Amino acid sequence: MFTPLHGTGGILGVPALNSVGFTNIIRVEEQFVNDPNFGTIKSPNPENKEAFKLAIDYGEKYDGDILVGTDPDADRLGVAVRTKTGEYNVLSGNQIGALILNYLLKQKKNQGELPTNAAVLKSIVTSDLGREIAEFYGAEMIEVLTGFKFIAEKIKQFEETGSHTFEFGYEESNGYMVKSFTRDKDAIQAVLAISEVALDAKERGFTLLEELDNIFSQFGFYKEDLVSLTLSGKDGSERIKEIMASFRNQLPTSMGGEKIAHVEDYLRSEKSFASGETAPITLPRADVLKFYLEDGSWFCLRPSGTEPKIKFYFSIKGASEAASTAKLEKIRTELLERIEK
Repeated sequence: MFTPLHGTGGILGVPALNSVGFTNIIRVEEQFVNDPNFGTIKSPNPENKEAFKLAIDYGEKYDGDILVGTDPDADRLGVAVRTKTGEYNVLSGNQIGALILNYLLKQKKNQGELPTNAAVLKSIVTSDLGREIAEFYGAEMIEVLTGFKFIAEKIKQFEETGSHTFEFGYEESNGYMVKSFTRDKDAIQAVLAISEVALDAKERGFTLLEELDNIFSQFGFYKEDLVSLTLSGKDGSERIKEIMASFRNQLPTSMGGEKIAHVEDYLRSEKSFASGETAPITLPRADVLKFYLEDGSWFCLRPSGTEPKIKFYFSIKGASEAASTAKLEKIRTELLERIEK
């Protein structure tokens, strides 16, 4: 099932899929109508299950394996996958990125086409599952600040210096770049990539969800979450500053019963360790705090640059899905309780 959510993805999405051999495509026809009011949905955000409501109806009617949706300007991709019980599970941006990344690097490695200086780019608030995947295949994971302009800047540096060969770039907010000619996130490339991943998995007897479980079994069970707190007006702006100052000036030593190993303060360009040692951060300054736990899990505080919000990101690793979920709940609860005090 394919939906462009009333936007431009309908012009290129299906022809692109047809061009590489995907022909069994059911169009969500009502959402192929260009409509600036997005008449069939409340919000055309492919990160949310609500945006897939009509596509899910189509999936249930036509017994679809996967549902793919592009946002109206076709730069972000959403994916929903049918479960064993017949329901549809909307994948997170981190999960889609992990599936594409694992497939691309595995294929290139198996075919002897992965360069020795291969590099993958991700934002600092994107799950570290991608780092584990990249390092397993011999590629270097390089982090940048949030925003695809920073990924594009790195690609330009690679081309000028020859230091690395770009393989893949992505952010947790459902933005992906497979080929660097766009210099930005591109949902059409991502539609092709995730469709190929799904086909490869199906030929080996797996659904996309089962393929994701295979990745978790190999690299660890990661659970992510994002909490956005809206604080409008002058008072809200001051409250956001107070929250950041509180964490920056009184660094927690643990969260949810887990010890904090080091803190990355991107405003001070400094990484500080529990041992008292420090190290520089070479990225541009930004009002971001990231707390790493001893097991590699982390949580992050970042005020939005475009909205009156402060965002709390969580990337939790555990020995099982249940362990990751329980740890996430404890850490998230304690963090938000501290904010409310």
